[in-house]
Amino acid sequence: MSSHREAPEISKDPVADNTDTYAFVSPDKPDTVTIITNYIPLENPAGGPNFFEFGDDVLYSIYIDNDGDARPNITYQFSFSTQLRNPNTFLYNTGQIGSLDDPNWNKRQFFDVTKTTTPGIRPFPTVIGSQLASPPCNIGPRSTPNYAALAQAAVHTLPSGETVFAGQRNDGFFVDLGAIFDLGDLRPFQNLHLIPSAAAASVDPLATLNVHTIAMQIPIKNLTQDGKAPTDATSSKSVLGIWGAASRQAVQIIDGFDDGRRGIGPWTQVSRLGNPLFNEVIVPLGKKDQWNATPPSSDSAFAQYVRQPELARLLPVLYPGVFPNLAKLTADRADLVAILLTGIPPGVVPGFQNFTGTTLADMLRLNVAIPPATKPSSLGLLGGDVAGFPNGRRVFDDVVTIELRAVAGATYPLVSPSYTADGAASVITEGLTPAAGRYQSTFPYLGLPHDGFSTPS
Repeated sequence: MSSHREAPEISKDPVADNTDTYAFVSPDKPDTVTIITNYIPLENPAGGPNFFEFGDDVLYSIYIDNDGDARPNITYQFSFSTQLRNPNTFLYNTGQIGSLDDPNWNKRQFFDVTKTTTPGIRPFPTVIGSQLASPPCNIGPRSTPNYAALAQAAVHTLPSGETVFAGQRNDGFFVDLGAIFDLGDLRPFQNLHLIPSAAAASVDPLATLNVHTIAMQIPIKNLTQDGKAPTDATSSKSVLGIWGAASRQAVQIIDGFDDGRRGIGPWTQVSRLGNPLFNEVIVPLGKKDQWNATPPSSDSAFAQYVRQPELARLLPVLYPGVFPNLAKLTADRADLVAILLTGIPPGVVPGFQNFTGTTLADMLRLNVAIPPATKPSSLGLLGGDVAGFPNGRRVFDDVVTIELRAVAGATYPLVSPSYTADGAASVITEGLTPAAGRYQSTFPYLGLPHDGFSTPS
């Protein structure tokens, strides 16, 4: 999956596991950028009595680089605190929850937001939001009968101009997970008669699962170098590098007398995510934990796995005769380096660029001078839609299909015109269309979470 349980250590620490990061020019407010980072993979909606929540001992960060060096110029950090009204009941709620301060809601969570700007070597942190309420989890029709109103009440507009939300949402990522990790069994290939087995429909196991979302909607002018919303899409000043991360304090103490866990010492990064599927599919198993602890500015250490991706070597083996040209391709994959590590330079795709320079770094690269698409394609740039992935990432972008096609060689002719992509490279797909209600047209764009009563386990 994009980054659900993608590395050995973080799979044991779900509250700090950054599952997906999104960044796009807001379609309903095009003078803003929406950034979303999701955590806690594979939430079963019927997760009581201890329903899912952010970690009070985790520091969640959103990083923005606006000068191309893969180091944050602007950082937003979220810290959470949980308040228990009645420790003598086993219940999350003792009655119907009608508001964010309803006395029936026993276990509530609040968060602070700190913004740090780094104009030079000395950071300047400022608390821009304090004790902001998260909504409850979506329990069911008796406990949370008007969940939409509860969620909307947890959307906060800050005096500094940002809009923020932190709480449970529908997981927007879609993938045929069972097939992908069954030796790359791409079920739609069966339907295209590209592999010799019976046709089968793709399955989306995430369709009924939730995540915990941190979402921000930020005026574009607040994120750029010169404090202006750029209009020239060809300028390097129009491109932002964006990623999310979670950190824990270096020493974790389990205190049996205090019945809890606490940390001491400096914050240490334990999870991060820029481009989807980078650590999941590109980085080998023995390096995944190291990647999660490494900043993007040091990603040159992992560039070899982008230049020579293992999946590109596996596809011709898993599908004999389907990828003959890919099987013979031994050159370094400059196309994947551009997509994942530098951004796409001007002149490669007509009328488009999101190049941040020669520093190799895994970041979402968003050209904020490109307006939202009037007729968006879930295939993003491969579908002729320059407002979609890998120009940032929208919640509905089919990143699995896009990256499968890229790895299969569909994008290599852009940097090596003498190469002919295999016919299968342009039709390879995970074969999924998200159901209605997966997304919404306004902030925070991910749909309402599934409730535990109505959703089959």
